[in-house]
Amino acid sequence: MGNLEELWWLDATALAGLISKKEITPLELVDIAIRRIERLNPRLNAVVTPLFDQARKTASADIPAGPFKGVPFLMKDIGAGLAGVPMSMGTALLKDYIPDHDSELTIRYKKAGLIILGKTNTPELGLIPTTEPRLFGPTRNPWNTERTTGGSSGGAAAAVASGMVPLAHGNDGGGSIRIPSSCCGLFGLKPTRARNSLSPDFGDIFSGLVCEHVLTRSVRDSAAMLDWTAGPVSGDPYWAPPQQRPFLQEVGADPGQLRIAYSRYSAMEEFLHPDCRHAVEETARLLEGLGHIVEEATPELTLEPEAIGQAFTAVWQAGCASTIDLIMQVAGIPAQPDLFEPLTWFLYERGRKVTASEYLRAVTIIQRLTREIAAFHQKYEVMLTPVLAQPPVPIGTFDVREGEDPAEAWGRIAAFAPITPLQNSTGQPALSIPLFWNQDGLPIGSHLVGRFGDEATLFRLAAQLEEAQPWADRRPLIS
Repeated sequence: MGNLEELWWLDATALAGLISKKEITPLELVDIAIRRIERLNPRLNAVVTPLFDQARKTASADIPAGPFKGVPFLMKDIGAGLAGVPMSMGTALLKDYIPDHDSELTIRYKKAGLIILGKTNTPELGLIPTTEPRLFGPTRNPWNTERTTGGSSGGAAAAVASGMVPLAHGNDGGGSIRIPSSCCGLFGLKPTRARNSLSPDFGDIFSGLVCEHVLTRSVRDSAAMLDWTAGPVSGDPYWAPPQQRPFLQEVGADPGQLRIAYSRYSAMEEFLHPDCRHAVEETARLLEGLGHIVEEATPELTLEPEAIGQAFTAVWQAGCASTIDLIMQVAGIPAQPDLFEPLTWFLYERGRKVTASEYLRAVTIIQRLTREIAAFHQKYEVMLTPVLAQPPVPIGTFDVREGEDPAEAWGRIAAFAPITPLQNSTGQPALSIPLFWNQDGLPIGSHLVGRFGDEATLFRLAAQLEEAQPWADRRPLIS
C-alpha cells in the first residue's frame, strides 16, 4: 500500500484505523518499527532492551481488540513492570532483575492491543532530567545529537520523535514526561495524581509525586490512551475524580472562552533563557488570538519559594534513599558510593539525613501549597508557564565534574527545570505542547496546567492549539 515507511508518521490512532480496515497488518507495522529501530537506535540509543522476536510472535497471534490493536509500542525501563523482561531502572545493580508479573498498567496496555517492541533508556533510578545513565550511555536528541533528550523518559521521547514508534510509555515524578516532550517536540501529559493506578506494587510513589502515562505525537493519542488506562484498582489508597465523559470526546470539543493565567514566575527570571521566554509569550498571544482571556498572574503564596523547594527536595531525596535501601536489601549488600553514579549517591546521602519529622513537615508544606494553588485555580481554569528555563542543554551538562561538589550539579538541574516539580507536588494535570522551535532548530515546549482532576479542559485546549499551530509535519534531523 504505497510507501510503508511514510505511514510511520501517522499517529497511533490512524495506524490502528488502517489495521481495522485491513489495509495493513500488525506484523507489517511491527516489521517497519523494528527496521526503523535497527537503523536509528545506533545513533540515538533510545531502546536498551529489544523484544523483537516476542513482538513478532504477539503480532502474529490473536491481539486484543482495544483502541490500539496492532500498534507498536515501547515501555520505559522503570515504573510499570513487564513479566519476564529485565527492568534495570538505569542502574547496574538491577541489570539482572526480572519482574515475575505485569503491572496493572502493563496489563491495560496489552488489552489496548499494543505490541511491545522493547524498553527505553532512563537515567539511573529516573532521578534527573536528562537520560545519560552510566549503565547504557546517553540517549541523544534526534533534533541535535549533541543535546539532551531531557529525562527521565528520554529514551521514550527520542523513540517517538524519531519515528521508531508513534507513542511510548513514560512516567513523571518531577517533570519526567513533560521535560523530554519539550526537548524532543512531543505532546506529553502528566495526568492528575492517581488517574492511572500503580497497582499491584505501589499505592503511591514518593508520597504521590509520580504518575504514569505516555508520550505522543498527537493530542488524540494521549486522550485515547488515558481513557483506556485510567481508573483505580481495588485497594488503591486514593484515586482521581472520575471524568464526566471519555477524554477522547474532549479532543475537538469547543473549550469555550477560558481564563488563563500567564506566568514566567519571578523566582526563575534569572534562569529563563530568551528562547523559553519568547515561546511562552508567543503561546500567550496565540491563546488570546483564539479568544481566551489571558492575564499575567502568579499564585500569591504564603510560603516562600525556598521553603517549597526544600519540601519537594526532602520528599524526593527521602524517596531516593528508600528506593536504594530496598535495592540493597534485595541485593544483600551494603550501599556503597562506587555502586552508583555521583548524583545518585549525593541524593541518597541527603535522603538518609531527612528525619521522619522533617519528612512529615515537608508533606504538610506540600499539602498547604496544594490548597493555595487550588484557590488560585478557582479564578483561572488554566495556567501557562514555560516547561523549562533553558532549551535542550548539551549532553554532559549535569555531570559531576572532577573535584566538584555534587550540590553544584544539582543546582544546574534546578536551574534547568524549576517549574515542573510543582505539579507533581500539587497533583494537578499538566502538559507540554510543542508549538515553537528556536533558531537552532530545537523544540521549546509550552506548559499548560489544569485544575486537579480536570484533564478534560486541557485536552480541549491542547486540541485547539494543535489545529491552530500544527506540528505533525515537523521531522527531526535523525528520523
